[in-house]
Amino acid sequence: MDILNALVAFLNFVFIPAATYGAQLALGALGVTLIYGILRFSNFAHGDTMAFGTAITIMVTWGLQALGISLSPLPTALLALPVGIAATALVVLGTDRVVYRFYRVQKAAPIILVMASVGVMFLMNGLTRLLIGVDEIRFDDGARFIINVRDFREWTGLQEGLALRTTQVLTLVVAVLVVWALFWFLNRTKSGKAMRAYSDNEDLALLSGIDPEKVVRMTWIIAAGLATIAGVLYGLDKSFKAFNYFQILLPIFAAAIVGGLGNPLGAIAGGFVVAFSEVAITYPWAKVAGYLFPDWQPDGLLQLLGTEYKFAVSFVILIIVLLFKPTGLFRGKSV
Repeated sequence: MDILNALVAFLNFVFIPAATYGAQLALGALGVTLIYGILRFSNFAHGDTMAFGTAITIMVTWGLQALGISLSPLPTALLALPVGIAATALVVLGTDRVVYRFYRVQKAAPIILVMASVGVMFLMNGLTRLLIGVDEIRFDDGARFIINVRDFREWTGLQEGLALRTTQVLTLVVAVLVVWALFWFLNRTKSGKAMRAYSDNEDLALLSGIDPEKVVRMTWIIAAGLATIAGVLYGLDKSFKAFNYFQILLPIFAAAIVGGLGNPLGAIAGGFVVAFSEVAITYPWAKVAGYLFPDWQPDGLLQLLGTEYKFAVSFVILIIVLLFKPTGLFRGKSV
C-alpha cells in the first residue's frame, strides 16, 4: 500500500503537472521553432503574442458568458479560442508587414530581426496590458475536476488522494490533436511541403516556383495559432497574468533549443524535458520518500531548489545545451 501511495503522490504532484506543463511548453516551442526554421530568426515576441491571444480569448469568453452561452462541463474559452487565434493572426501579419518585411527584403542579419522582435515584444506587452489590465484573471469555468481527492480515496482506500483537473486532461488532449494536425499539414499538404522546402533551401525553393510571401504568411498564421492555443491552455491550467507570459519565454526557448531549434519534433521533446526537469528539481520529495521508506525520517523536504527558482532550471538547461550540444537533441540548426 505504501508503494501505491508513493505512486499516487508522484502522479499527483510530479507526473501529471509536468506532463501538462510540458504540453504547454511544447506548443509554445513549436511556434518558436517554426519561425526560426522558416523565417530564420528567434522571435522574442512569442511569449507576449501568447499573452495577447489569451487576452482576446478571455474578453470574448466574458462576452459569451454575458450572453448566457457556455460549453459546460468544458471551459467556455474553447468557444472563444477561434476568435483569439484570428485576432492574433491579424496582428502578427500586420507586424510582419510593418516591421519584419522591411528587414527581410534588405536581407538583414538575423540579429537585426531579433532586436526588432524585442521591440515588438514590448509593444505587444503594452497592448495586452492596455486591453485587459495587469491583474491575475481566472477564466476556467465548467467542471473543475474529473477525479477529486475525496472520491479517489473512497474508491481505492488509499491514504494519498489523486486530483485530476479538467484543464490538465484538456491540455494533453488538445496538444495531441494540434501536434497531429500540424505534422499532417507539414507532411501531406502542398502548402506544408512548400514551407518545408523553403526551410531546407530557400534559393532552391524560389527556383521551384514557391511563393515566398505565401510561405511567410502561412508561417505567421500557424505560429499565431500555436501561440494562442498554448497561451489559453496555460491560462486555463494556472491563471492569466500578462507578466507570466513574459517569464515563460525562457522555458519555451530552452525547450526549442534543447530539442533542436528549427526541428518541430525536437520542440515537443524539449518541452517535456524542460517541464519534467523544472518540476522534479523543485518538488519536495519528502512525502514520496516517507511512503517508500517509512522507517526513515528525512531532516528536510528533500527539495533540491525552491519553486521560486523554477525558471533558473530552464536557464541552466539552456546554458548546458548551448555549451555542449548547440544543435540540440534532434540536431536542429546551430544557434
